[in-house]
Amino acid sequence: MLLLGSAGKAVSATVAGSAPWKPFDASPPQTLGLGTWYFLTPDEVRTVGAIVERLIPADDLSPSGKDAGCVEFIDRQLAGSYGSSERLYMKGPFQPGTPEQGDQSPLDPRQRYRLGLASLDAHCRSTYQKAFADLPGEQRDQVLSGLEKSQITLNAIDAKLFFQILLQNTMEGFFADPIYGGNKDMVSWKMLGFPGARYDYRDYVDKHNQKLDLPPLSIAGRPEWRVKD
Repeated sequence: MLLLGSAGKAVSATVAGSAPWKPFDASPPQTLGLGTWYFLTPDEVRTVGAIVERLIPADDLSPSGKDAGCVEFIDRQLAGSYGSSERLYMKGPFQPGTPEQGDQSPLDPRQRYRLGLASLDAHCRSTYQKAFADLPGEQRDQVLSGLEKSQITLNAIDAKLFFQILLQNTMEGFFADPIYGGNKDMVSWKMLGFPGARYDYRDYVDKHNQKLDLPPLSIAGRPEWRVKD
């Protein structure tokens, strides 16, 4: 059977000068608001904060992962479809796989955090008679290193699996667009010199190995762009 079809001509236009629209004329991205916690409990917030400020410690280049909003990012991701794995096939069968096959765990991210954080605190209370968040910085580093190297056994979840999701989500929160709760004030983008989610880079395509000195731009724009009623 032969199928025939036709396509109309593509139409395009070039915009020169100022953009012929105002910022936020269209609907802005829908995100969860700041100032509240959507999934993590107060104790879990405290523990995750103690973790992320050691995974990304403050230095001369940037604030810590905690001060950059990584806890807020993780909380909002767990409250959404990422946390429930609703867009992934999670019916099994679940069997140990090879490293090349990737993650084969039946636990979704919400379960990993809830079980992992509780197990981590239980381990620290048993070993050091303190919760993880109450340990000094060097001791927290030792515990996190033990998780990463599978030198610590947690009672409800594989330690390395738990560490991997912690590290992955912390990095995502530090470098993601600020609309998702992390990267407050675009601190990581300023550190890297990343210009952000700009509409048009055509004026800079041929400027190789040059410092552009462009202020970073979020998907939601910049505060000074807010349309006032």
